[in-house]
Amino acid sequence: MSSVASKRILSTRPILFFAFIMLLKSYLTWMVVFEDGVSWTTILKEVPFVLIVFCLIEWFASKRKLVYYLIANLVMTLILFAVLMYYKYYGVIVTYFALAQVNQVTAVKNSVFSLMDPYYLFIFTDIIIMAVVLFARKKALNWKKESSKKENKRLVVALFTISIGLCLFNILPNRASMNEIVKAEQMGILNYEAYMIFSDKEMEYVDPNQITQLKIDTLKNAQPPIQPVLYKSAEGKNLIILQMESFQNFLVNLKIDGQEITPNFNKLVNENYYFKHFYQQVGQGNTSDAEFVVNSSLYIPPRGAATQMYADKELPSLPKLLKAHGYDTTTFHTNVVEFWNRGELYKALGFDRYYDQKFFGHEDTVFFGPSDEMLYAKTAAELERMSESGKPFYSHVISMTAHHPFSLPEDKTHMTLPDRYEGTFVGDYIRSQNYADYALGLFVQDLKDRGIWDNSLIVMYGDHLGLPIYSLDRDDKELMAEIYGREYGYTDMINIPFVIINPSAPEAKVYDQLGGQIDVLPTVANLLGLSLDNQIHFGQDLFNQTYNVLPQRYYLPSGSFLSSQELFMSGSGFDDGKHLPIAGDGINEQEATEDEYQRALELLKLSDSYVSQLPSWKKEEK
Repeated sequence: MSSVASKRILSTRPILFFAFIMLLKSYLTWMVVFEDGVSWTTILKEVPFVLIVFCLIEWFASKRKLVYYLIANLVMTLILFAVLMYYKYYGVIVTYFALAQVNQVTAVKNSVFSLMDPYYLFIFTDIIIMAVVLFARKKALNWKKESSKKENKRLVVALFTISIGLCLFNILPNRASMNEIVKAEQMGILNYEAYMIFSDKEMEYVDPNQITQLKIDTLKNAQPPIQPVLYKSAEGKNLIILQMESFQNFLVNLKIDGQEITPNFNKLVNENYYFKHFYQQVGQGNTSDAEFVVNSSLYIPPRGAATQMYADKELPSLPKLLKAHGYDTTTFHTNVVEFWNRGELYKALGFDRYYDQKFFGHEDTVFFGPSDEMLYAKTAAELERMSESGKPFYSHVISMTAHHPFSLPEDKTHMTLPDRYEGTFVGDYIRSQNYADYALGLFVQDLKDRGIWDNSLIVMYGDHLGLPIYSLDRDDKELMAEIYGREYGYTDMINIPFVIINPSAPEAKVYDQLGGQIDVLPTVANLLGLSLDNQIHFGQDLFNQTYNVLPQRYYLPSGSFLSSQELFMSGSGFDDGKHLPIAGDGINEQEATEDEYQRALELLKLSDSYVSQLPSWKKEEK
């Protein structure tokens, strides 16, 4: 068949023309999202869904058929584009539920746009061309006339039937796959999106009477110590928890060409308790999820941000525990409290007060809030005022300037990087964290000068990763390999630092045991001498437990967890999962077991069931 004849068929048969266009767009998406890229099966997994939609148009559109094709093409294009962009940050396949949270994206649009490779926009090329054609009246009339012809009904029925069969063949055998990316690749992206809409159902909750601390501890193999180490070593002190924006563990003691990146934080690490195998456990809510996990010792929900799914619940929490012991409880964040529904989260957690952008003002604004310098200066002054009451306080302080996409203003730059880092994502990240460390040094000195530091227990950790593997280009990956001395991996990506400072009893010690954000609450409770006997929690005191199992969600496939010396990443299930060493030494001897895999899943189910069945504070208020 000649090229002219082929063009003629495509222009007069919109079902073939648009199916071909969608296949090309699917190829582009698969190249970015799936490790193995495009395969010959792609056409059998993506085109059948497209043909179902187009067959329906052929059946029911008696007029304006081309308009309906254009609308369907645009909608499916937007879905594929959303999959591309979401994967570049989270490393997961976006679903309709995540897209429903798109109102949060407008506040971080710079972050979103920074992830976009220019060639992604090719996915919209046909739409632009068709728009130009349709504005040319003569061409538009000719195309509409040619494309308005009805397809042969028997052909449409045959295509529809075959396509339905292929979609079911792709979907039904793969429903049990644990890994969402594997599931989307097995089903096809558009099939997966449709499946997620129609398969949505309420989970079966565990009876609250069966959710006990003993059952949780048994699943975690946690044994209560007879004489807990460091118990009450910070009794009666103020508690300051500092959550550091996008701070990853590789920054600790890092030097680039002899230049120390985070000297102030390094000093705190090297003179106090430091846990180097500590990991994030956040999801779609990122920073706000970290606030939830740390203050509740509960896991994030299976979908959505904790601030939106759990913010109406009467949550057991660190603020409530400390309030019962006479503490004043506050939280500080320079963004508006409405972002990620924090206002309701803070009520659910039981904070006495929050300080947001209204308190910090609009002076010295960076990105979407006042700078870390402004955060720390005004927070320190308020902490001094609080300390004058004679009551101990708990304050959760959340930094923000080192936020993705790390576009630091020139007046906040405090270091010069080697030329090879200039203009790179990794270089921008390191420069932002160097500024964050500079501001941290000012905060520490300010607290010391005001007499707050010595009478406080200070806890510091990173909220979540800053450098997703899926967002890095070749130059960035080479720089990370230079920093690590090996390839940058998934265990590195989610590894964050955890430091505990007790100024009245300083001791420098590095801990090797595994820990996560879920463990902050019980660890702090032990140091302050607070009992958790009557409070459900899924973390454990890191000073008195050496074994741990840490379920992961969202940034890693469902079923993934950290245990022993490795990260397990699920495949369709356990048997085809990946075993990645925590040490990053390349040794792939399997250590995580299927028993641990099942226990990690059970822990998540218990947490989901427990939180979902808690009473609502809103009903209590009424």
